[in-house]
Amino acid sequence: MTSPLASLPSNLRPVGSRHIGNGQPVYVTGEIGINHNGDLENAFALIDAAVAAGCDAVKFQKRTPEICTPRDQWEIERDTPWGRMTYIDYRHRVEFDEAGYRSIDEYCRKRGIDWFASPWDVESVAFLEKFDVPAHKVASACLTDDDLLRALRATGRTVILSTGMSTPRQIRHAVEVLGSDNIVLCHATSTYPAKHEELNLRMINTLQNEYPNVPVGYSGHEVGLQTTLAAVALGAVFVERHITLDRAMWGSDQAASVESTGLERLVRDIRIIETSLGDGVKKVYDGELGPMKKLRRVAGVVAETEAAEAASETASV
Repeated sequence: MTSPLASLPSNLRPVGSRHIGNGQPVYVTGEIGINHNGDLENAFALIDAAVAAGCDAVKFQKRTPEICTPRDQWEIERDTPWGRMTYIDYRHRVEFDEAGYRSIDEYCRKRGIDWFASPWDVESVAFLEKFDVPAHKVASACLTDDDLLRALRATGRTVILSTGMSTPRQIRHAVEVLGSDNIVLCHATSTYPAKHEELNLRMINTLQNEYPNVPVGYSGHEVGLQTTLAAVALGAVFVERHITLDRAMWGSDQAASVESTGLERLVRDIRIIETSLGDGVKKVYDGELGPMKKLRRVAGVVAETEAAEAASETASV
């Protein structure tokens, strides 16, 4: 397909009707992953929660179980909400087929929210391309899978690359394989839940400095909201958090996920923060002129001149 990236500024990436990058509202994604536990009604309820909170998109995970599950683990039995079953049967149980994703696609269109997924294998890339998704996501675990990265690059779509459990050298190689002109980099720590002392949020700035023309975001797996908000204050232009109907539900990602009330607070506070950051240019606001006149003791030519200039600039606007 022809990439829409050619006509955009080098620091912006298209996702549906939106763009990710500096100067744009933070793109907030509710990561459903497999927290639906293979149930479409759960998926629909999570989509509803994301819409109610004001998220820009929801994200799923797509695997071909026979490819993504090591052969020596197929027959290992485990207890699940559906009874005791082999691991390969469990992996199939939590995957939606094409009909399931058709239903998800239709539901997201009806609710007015984008959806995309993290494909864990090349076959899953081809599967997702059937739905004309607005972007693809690379899970941290897949950052070293060059075949997958090449398949994603070939789609021409924006690719969001999570960098958890990865070294700087591995990240550089992945960027080389994907190409830097169509990606969003996401800082992440791949533990569930992640310890606050291991979040290393300043990596957001490290990535910004090393890849100045690449938008940098944050994929959080921690408990609580404060650190995700700190990521936005540090300059993250994309945010992803796992979402759940109930953190006590069965599943490996539920405990590190955000419930609907928390998700609403998170999106609300992200919007407040991005408005509050401003442009970094010092100015005297109209609302400050009254207090300035009342409270400041003007002394010296410089102070008098600056006060007059501030009033003159305000009057001429």
